[in-house]
Amino acid sequence: MIKVQPKARRPGVGGTAPSAEGERLRIAVSEPAEDGRANRAACAALAEALGVAASAVTVAAGAATREKRLQVSGDPASLAVRLGRL
Repeated sequence: MIKVQPKARRPGVGGTAPSAEGERLRIAVSEPAEDGRANRAACAALAEALGVAASAVTVAAGAATREKRLQVSGDPASLAVRLGRL
């Protein structure tokens, strides 16, 4: 799960946010949560951080909430290594 912060002053990927189920990766985006703009920005930010194409990241669950599940297409082993570096 990912914690997305729309309308952030400092956009970027990194750090964690606490939740009831454990720590979540935090993605801050400058776009507002209107018309899916924050979702698209979060997908693009994660894609850039992982070094994959923007089309490889989609919202799998939580499109209308701040906590989302993003799906990344690609080799799971190499993606896990890249994700660990964030």
